[in-house]
Amino acid sequence: MLNEINLARADLNLLTLFEAVLSERHVGRAATRLNLTPSAVSHGLGRLRRLLNDPLFLRTPKGVVPTARATALAEPVADLLARARRVLSSAEPFDAARSTRRFIIGAPDGSAFLVPLLAILRDRAAGIDIGLRQLLPPQGGHSVERAWTPVFAELEARSIDIAIAPIDRAPPRFVARTIYEEDFVVVARAGHPFAARPTLQRFCQMQHLVVSMTADPYGFVDDALAKQGLARRDALTVPDFTLGLAAVAETDLIAAMPRRFVATHARRFGVVSREVPLKLRSYSIRAAILKAALMDEGIAWLVNITREAVVGRGTA
Repeated sequence: MLNEINLARADLNLLTLFEAVLSERHVGRAATRLNLTPSAVSHGLGRLRRLLNDPLFLRTPKGVVPTARATALAEPVADLLARARRVLSSAEPFDAARSTRRFIIGAPDGSAFLVPLLAILRDRAAGIDIGLRQLLPPQGGHSVERAWTPVFAELEARSIDIAIAPIDRAPPRFVARTIYEEDFVVVARAGHPFAARPTLQRFCQMQHLVVSMTADPYGFVDDALAKQGLARRDALTVPDFTLGLAAVAETDLIAAMPRRFVATHARRFGVVSREVPLKLRSYSIRAAILKAALMDEGIAWLVNITREAVVGRGTA
């Protein structure tokens, strides 16, 4: 990217500036992120444009958009900065037992890894802190995987270190490693008549609770029923699984929820679970990170330890 003639007047700070503007799509927000003035960011962009002989970012009423050249440079610049950060931090290798880092994990409500992960951190890495950022799909929909594609923007903006969600495919600049497989069970209050005879016919006759961030009641369970010419009544939607369990425990509603989440919390809420009397597909829950982030020993360790928290064994 930088030839020998231009390297003498190149500045690593220009690449961090490029990274911030690309992520924020706004000069003012990039300036805030870098603790600079907007004019300083504009001046730096001017230097970078002359260095690379490209406008890089075009102004719009809402901010800036990258040119084709800037888009092509995104991955190599991210990789170069990651390598530089790794070199600068290499004097102090990551040691989980002594580390006081704080990692940000993005995950949807209902994730099964948090409680066992905290237990491992307590025993092996007591100084490490975790921030959990709830990932919300932008809208309802019938495809679980497509609902979570916006997490890649969160990773690229470095607002989270890793994302753990039912991610089907990742763009080339990301890595998605399987943490565990998830399927669903039906939950109901203790003593609910459905629990005694969990047939498909009775499943359709019951009133259902659906977890939906957008209050859209139609989901993948309804898709599976429709393929058999069946339907159910989605009587209530709630925005998260924890609230859903609380509602199911106090009503005659039933709900399809992730098996591991239910196993962790069923006793506390006094609910019971039964197999879904309907063929539903399972989902791969994956940890997604930027490829460049793999050079960070701490993040690579976090991915491995998160998988261990769920499956009960380490990863190679």
